[in-house]
Amino acid sequence: MLHSRSFRFSRLPAAVLGALMLFPGGVRSEPLPAGLVEQLRAGGHVIVFRHGATVAVAAKVDSMSRPNVPAQRQLNDEGRAQAKAIGEALRKLKIPVAQVLTSTVQRAVDTGRLFGLGEVGTTGDLAESGQESSAEDNERRAQALRRLVATAPPAGGNVVLVSHKPNLVDAFGAGWSDVREGEASVFQPDGKGGTRLVARVPATAWTELAAAVH
Repeated sequence: MLHSRSFRFSRLPAAVLGALMLFPGGVRSEPLPAGLVEQLRAGGHVIVFRHGATVAVAAKVDSMSRPNVPAQRQLNDEGRAQAKAIGEALRKLKIPVAQVLTSTVQRAVDTGRLFGLGEVGTTGDLAESGQESSAEDNERRAQALRRLVATAPPAGGNVVLVSHKPNLVDAFGAGWSDVREGEASVFQPDGKGGTRLVARVPATAWTELAAAVH
């Protein structure tokens, strides 16, 4: 299974990467790894979220065009509540977050801010890939995301990234084609340019984990 392997993203051709990361059934149907919270409390992980739940319909606009924020697909009430609940759960679980970095697209920025985990930085490297962007830009973003998950966080902390489904699929393979809004993929960089998938965590699971804390 994927979460028992390490990968050096920068050295794998895209076709090989996709084949390695395609696994049947997805991992959300499997139990979360034992000791996940303890691992995250120790730091050293990169937690990549897809932005929270959004409205179903949006006007067609360039998702990179920040002046047209009202026309972008926005978080809905569920998405806002979802992001707040995830942040509250992470704080209750005492999971240290050293940095929050999001896409420049507003629904991702809002997700990161609603987590309430500290100052939020933004980068176009995490902005949504897709048909509105060139193939070269999409690949550049995929490579940037792979670099970010392979970069060791500051000692004792974790890094939280907020991006988009196309970016996750481009970076990590077709196994992420079922990624849900608000879902997290937890990676552990090895400090040598590689990384390991520890778990994929549904949005609601954080609250369930926090509820189990006494």
